[in-house]
Amino acid sequence: MKLYKIFIMMLGVLLFAACDDVDNMEPAGGSLTAAQLQETNKEVPSRTEAAFVGMYANMGKPHVCYESWGGTHARRADDFGFISAAISQDLEGADMSSQNNDYNWFSTACELSTRNADYANPYMRYTIPYRHIGLANDVINAIPAGATDSASVVKVASAHAMRAFCYLSLAPYYQFNYMTAADQPCVPMIKEGVDMANNPRATVREVYDSIMSDLNYAIEHLKGFKRSTKQYIDQNVAYGLRARANLYMGKYAEAASDAANALKGYTPYTREEVSKPYFYDLNDHNWMWGIAITQAMLSVGYFPGNCTAASWLSPFCGGGYGAATQSTAVINKLLYDKIPDTDIRKQWWLNAESYSPFLETQSWDGVTGKALVNLEITDVKKKYEPYTNVKFGMKDGCASTLNINDWPLMRAEEMILIEIEGLAKSGKEAEAKTKLENFVKTYRDPSYTIPTTRKLADEIWFQRRVELWGEGFFTADVKRLGKPIVRFHGPKTCNFSEAFVFNVAADDGWLNMRFPSDEKDTNLGIVDNSEGSIPIAGQNPTLRDGVTD
Repeated sequence: MKLYKIFIMMLGVLLFAACDDVDNMEPAGGSLTAAQLQETNKEVPSRTEAAFVGMYANMGKPHVCYESWGGTHARRADDFGFISAAISQDLEGADMSSQNNDYNWFSTACELSTRNADYANPYMRYTIPYRHIGLANDVINAIPAGATDSASVVKVASAHAMRAFCYLSLAPYYQFNYMTAADQPCVPMIKEGVDMANNPRATVREVYDSIMSDLNYAIEHLKGFKRSTKQYIDQNVAYGLRARANLYMGKYAEAASDAANALKGYTPYTREEVSKPYFYDLNDHNWMWGIAITQAMLSVGYFPGNCTAASWLSPFCGGGYGAATQSTAVINKLLYDKIPDTDIRKQWWLNAESYSPFLETQSWDGVTGKALVNLEITDVKKKYEPYTNVKFGMKDGCASTLNINDWPLMRAEEMILIEIEGLAKSGKEAEAKTKLENFVKTYRDPSYTIPTTRKLADEIWFQRRVELWGEGFFTADVKRLGKPIVRFHGPKTCNFSEAFVFNVAADDGWLNMRFPSDEKDTNLGIVDNSEGSIPIAGQNPTLRDGVTD
């Protein structure tokens, strides 16, 4: 390998300078060999530490620089790492959408045109995990095998867990689920000695074998590790990731067991805690793992401050795209109408009359309550649409222009619902029902009883759809469950923009992502997904999902 390429890749490790001119020099995920890294590390030991810190610190940072204005690299307003992918994955589903206007940078996700190999959105979602796989590989390769000092053991174990998380961020989206497509092609795997110019897609089974191997290693070697921040992975998080992997693989008893281990020491948000706009603080007692957003991260690029989840998800953001362009994410009326009035979570969204009691807890320039809906400030805030979410508040207060909302990668509530689903699907329905009723009655809806009109499996999915709304789980769920995407039942049953009103069958090949053109140009081993076609408005009106029926 030429020295200038080694230099460029080391800059990527240390600075994460993911501009387009650098991206195109190497296939996604390129990294130094173990020998190169260990040799480099002898000269500058801090490089391993830089790769380790960068592996976490860069998760919410912009990924791609496309153009220059005034000599400054620009970042897209929808480019903020793994968080962008999470928002896209929910906007591609049935429960969340935003306006079809000239300001909605996520419109490609809403219309499911994200299968275009030349679009920025799928390009970012493909390359972001591989960049972090490269960083994880660099950490693992830089530390000699058999190192026993605690710092080295933790770094290597953390890197194994991060690599597993990254493959979990890819596998569900490029092929159908493990139970039906284990031997079908999934995504390429980045391993030492692989010809990056001809690296075919590994099977779904091979990808999950690697995920499980990494997580088994991480769980064993992170025992006793006390992290300084919830940005880092500890043993609980590793258990949680393995619970997710087992759930995706249909290994339900194992998923339940891992989720129970992950939960040790954690409790959910109380009903009182979620009785106002929230979901923005990494230090909350129920957050197990997350991304911290700092003020320094907001000052980069052509759209400073706008490249955050707060900009798009919080209607109380005084310096973001959502409130300024009426593009704040909304819930589908189909799902909203199924939430009981006694469930505090129904107040996470405005109703048909654009009201939620949560508005009474917020004040924007002295305006509060129902009047806040109609407040308009040029280039800052437009009138709220019905069903706009008020789940996501602002860490620095209503109307703040400091968009430093942290992002949850794993919450205790997810693990509770994984344990319940795992129990229900492994022959322990009675125990699952008890745990489900206890969770919802204690923390969300004191009047809750499991409905007899819905199958238990669908009720658990309903609870996931409500509790985890906006956090990135919908698309992976429909694919692992073999469910269709159902956005409407007929005329006037959906509040989405007309172009986004369609249903997609569970076996439609369009659900599988396509590989970016840059990757296919540099990795000739890729055989792309090609089935299905972009949805058209009004298609498949008779499809039902068992939840919104």
